[in-house]
This record gives sequence, structure tokens and C-alpha cells, in this order.
Amino acid sequence: MSKRNTQLRRHTILNQLNDVGEVSVDQLAVQFETSEVTIRKDLAALEASGLLLRRYGGAVPLPSEITSVAHNDKVSKQKQAIGKQAALLIKDHHRIIIDSGRTTAAMITHLANKKGLVVMTNSLSVANQLNELENEPTLLMTGGTWDSTSEAFQGQIAEQVLRSYDFDQLFIGADGIDIERGTTTFNELIGLSRVMSEVAREVIVLVESDKIGRRIPNLELSWNSVNTLITDDNLSEQLKKQIQAQGINVICAPIE
Repeated sequence: MSKRNTQLRRHTILNQLNDVGEVSVDQLAVQFETSEVTIRKDLAALEASGLLLRRYGGAVPLPSEITSVAHNDKVSKQKQAIGKQAALLIKDHHRIIIDSGRTTAAMITHLANKKGLVVMTNSLSVANQLNELENEPTLLMTGGTWDSTSEAFQGQIAEQVLRSYDFDQLFIGADGIDIERGTTTFNELIGLSRVMSEVAREVIVLVESDKIGRRIPNLELSWNSVNTLITDDNLSEQLKKQIQAQGINVICAPIE
């Protein structure tokens, strides 16, 4: 199925949803002469983009109290801009790691046209979103011990699984960026992040500009473990130059 047909179908679904207030999977499958599995993937992708809410057997529009929160919209736009920019660095048939986190998850909807991807993650949320993509990337899970703080698998088993592979790229977030040291985090479980960086040939950090300069005690990845930092275009030129002075490629994604 072509990208154009998919986009047109999803656009039509949104228009229909706005007109009638609710859509069902079985009715849409008949209307578009496609499978219910395809329609569910459409609804999942639209929900991940913040355009609707899925309900059993179909979908409904977003509640007005959600769509009217301007601050959340701003954050969403920052994450989406960063995610979109990150996806541009991925080539067909790449083997990548996507760490847990809302900013890294913002990449996923932009991976739908990549061919032959192999994706490892320690996040159930990321895994579920990847599973909804029509291009069906090969999905690998670290397993390990579930950590409710990071909402991801951690621990020695996860580290052992990662060391069994090698990857082209790691995409990882951060709670903060220490200009002099590297990425920082509130989570004390940093072992898996470091193993991820060791088994990937390129380490790409995704972080919003308002987290840059935030000093947090726990150093996660030092600058010598990082190749590229992607942030939004609200980053000041001064901070950008300071990070570049550490030998890091800095990409500022335009917020649409």
C-alpha cells in the first residue's frame, strides 16, 4: 500500500470523525475495502499524533479540555519537531535502539516509510507503537527487570541482551544537559544507558532546549560517548557553541 493512499485514508478518517463524532473499525474497513488490522493501525497512528482517542471498536475526537491546553501543545510541538528531525538520520535497513521516553517516542510516527528496520527497545510503550507501523520493523526487546520510575526494563539481563547485538544508532533522551559533562538524569539506574551507547556506532541524544543547562547530579552519558544532540530551535546560539566545543554535532529542529 502506497504512502499516498495511507495518508489520504487517514485524512478522510479524521474528516469523517469530525463530521459524525465517532467512527468504527468494521465500518471503516468496509468503506475503504481494507482489513480491520490496517484500520486499527491508522487509528493508532492518528492517536499517537494527538489527533483522536481510540475506543473499543473505533475512535472518538479528542476532548475539548485536552485540545485547549496551550502549554501541552507547545511541548508536543517541540517533541514532534525533534522526533521528525531524528528520523531523517535513519536509513533503510538500519539497526537502531530507541530508549524509553516521550521525546524518543515522538520519532516513531516518522519511521513508517523506512524499509527493513531492526529496532531494539526497553520500553513497552515504544514497542507497542512500533508494532502499529505498517512497514512492520523487526522488533527486539531487552527484557530484564521492570523499573516503574523510568517505565522501562533495566538490569543485568537487559544489559546482557544488548551486548549480544551491534547497532548503527542509539536514540536516547535526557532529563538535563550539563554543558561541561554530558547528559544527566534523575534516575540512578544508568547502567543500561551506558551499555546502549557502547553497542551503537552512533549515539544521538534527543532533548528539548529548556533542559539544556539543567544541572542534575546523576551523569548518564559523558560527552565522549555522544556524537549528536538534536534539540528544538529555541536553543540559544551561545549554548549551541558551547556544546559544539565539546565535539558534538548539534542539530536544532524547526518547530512547525
